Amino acid sequence: MRIANLIYRRNYNIASLSVSETDVPGVSRFTIVIEGDEWALEQVGKQLGKLIEVLSVENLNSVGKFVERWLSLIKVRATMATRPHILQIADVFRCRVVDMGSEALTLELTGDKGKMEACTEALRPYGIIEIAGSGSVALSRSGFVSSGADKIDVPPKEQYGFQYMLAGAGSETSPVLVESC
Repeated sequence: MRIANLIYRRNYNIASLSVSETDVPGVSRFTIVIEGDEWALEQVGKQLGKLIEVLSVENLNSVGKFVERWLSLIKVRATMATRPHILQIADVFRCRVVDMGSEALTLELTGDKGKMEACTEALRPYGIIEIAGSGSVALSRSGFVSSGADKIDVPPKEQYGFQYMLAGAGSETSPVLVESC
């Protein structure tokens, strides 16, 4: 809540917020996608770094290559006549069928934001009933060395058991990682 409020108070829009535990007990990673330019992201990162619970803040746009995934569940009308066409679209986008009823299919789709949008548009003519999706989840790529230039130094502080990772901003939204204890 403190992270969301900090960003909200500065009039930046959070396009995506995902939180999960890390391999370190008591530490969580926040992947945050903020709509704004690099300057805005830098300012938000500096403010987040001042929070007692924040262990580190990293702009994934600046560290080089990173892997980002989104998840969507899409429920689409699927009569017996349209089902083969929908399944063909699902195959093209590598969707998994996770539920099937007499009048609808629920598909699971993972990938980047562009893939989510393209698949949704391909299914729209058949009648999308409902969509639920996760926010961005991202990690820097293995094998690529970061200069560390865009990692915001967070002064040592007492450990309280929270970790945030802030991910991304820019004219095109992309992730920033915040680690907090």
